[in-house]
Amino acid sequence: MSIAVEKLFLDDANQQTATGTVVAVNDRGGIILDKTIFYATSGGQPGDSGTLTLVNGDTIEIATTVCGETKDELILVPANSDNLPAVGDVVTMQLNWERRHRLMRMHSALHLLCASVPYPVTGGQIGEFDSRLDFDMPESMDKEALSAELNKLVEGNHPISTRWITDAQLEENPTLVRTMTVKPPMGSGKVRLVSIGEDDKVDLQPCGGTHVSNTGEIGSLEVYKIEKKGKQNRRVRVRLAGENAT
Repeated sequence: MSIAVEKLFLDDANQQTATGTVVAVNDRGGIILDKTIFYATSGGQPGDSGTLTLVNGDTIEIATTVCGETKDELILVPANSDNLPAVGDVVTMQLNWERRHRLMRMHSALHLLCASVPYPVTGGQIGEFDSRLDFDMPESMDKEALSAELNKLVEGNHPISTRWITDAQLEENPTLVRTMTVKPPMGSGKVRLVSIGEDDKVDLQPCGGTHVSNTGEIGSLEVYKIEKKGKQNRRVRVRLAGENAT
């Protein structure tokens, strides 16, 4: 039976630590808490890593976070199977914040890219330093001009916020969904929207991922490659300017 986990990151993506109670440890060693600050791999965004600290001071390294039978069941995957917690144990969660924050910056950057390219999205992937969106776009665009447009939005320091609408409201406003193949999860009765700019003037679309608080927090961006991936498909790659993986 699937276990629903309270997703603390939906209300506060900047929360770096919290306590939770172990409600299950599956047969592969995956740890399920009653609530979590760890985002699970979905929507093109990788799962979070970090640590769990037990009451006796022992630490468990979390390599990643994945979804279980449903997207409401979030499973923390330990780096090894030594010293797993027991059901009922209270643990302290600590995110690998440097990595998470880069992913947040890149996720928000892709929303700016989506707002700047007037074509439907056919796919995407978020990385710490380098991310991409694929568009149903017949012709290429100018990389330098697109970079300049993105950085103008970054420098505008536009607020980024979230709110919820009902499934019915989303069905009444289908243009909110930009992706052609992946639809936002529905069935729970509500859908989370991510808004950029006052009165949604920059962007508004369904999203369950983590984002920074304003566009200025993203930092400088560079569109460094636009690839042809089909007759009408173009892959736009963007990275955090001046930052590289070490």
